[in-house]
Amino acid sequence: MSASPQTYKNHVKFVPMFHYVLLPLLLVNFLAMTYQAWQQPNRSTGWAVAMSFAFIVMALFARVFALRAQDRVIRLEERLRMREVLPQDLQARINDFSPEQLIGLRFASDAELPSLAAAVLRDNIQKRDAIKKMVKNWRADTLRV
Repeated sequence: MSASPQTYKNHVKFVPMFHYVLLPLLLVNFLAMTYQAWQQPNRSTGWAVAMSFAFIVMALFARVFALRAQDRVIRLEERLRMREVLPQDLQARINDFSPEQLIGLRFASDAELPSLAAAVLRDNIQKRDAIKKMVKNWRADTLRV
């Protein structure tokens, strides 16, 4: 974990071995296999291009699937938190929040959540990024995928 507190500007998580090692290696492999297939077109080099592309797709889907599972957990976690933190009138509207809204609201502190949640519903703010930008008292989420 970083020594500086988490904010909107630094909350995006990069996994160095994935983003800076695996993906570039897979891309270089794909380009090399494509070049080889162009130089020596045959079934074997064609198959190598197809498999190198499949590896890239597989790596991207692995990341997307993990993020989607994380979003489902966030949705559940935020609904439970809202049951504890929101006033009664807003608790009745917990199911009105979209997954995108819940994901954006997860960074709001407990003290800020009721007013921010009310604003999100009132103004029908749908984009998680717009909601994150509205958070004044950032609640760090350091257990992200």
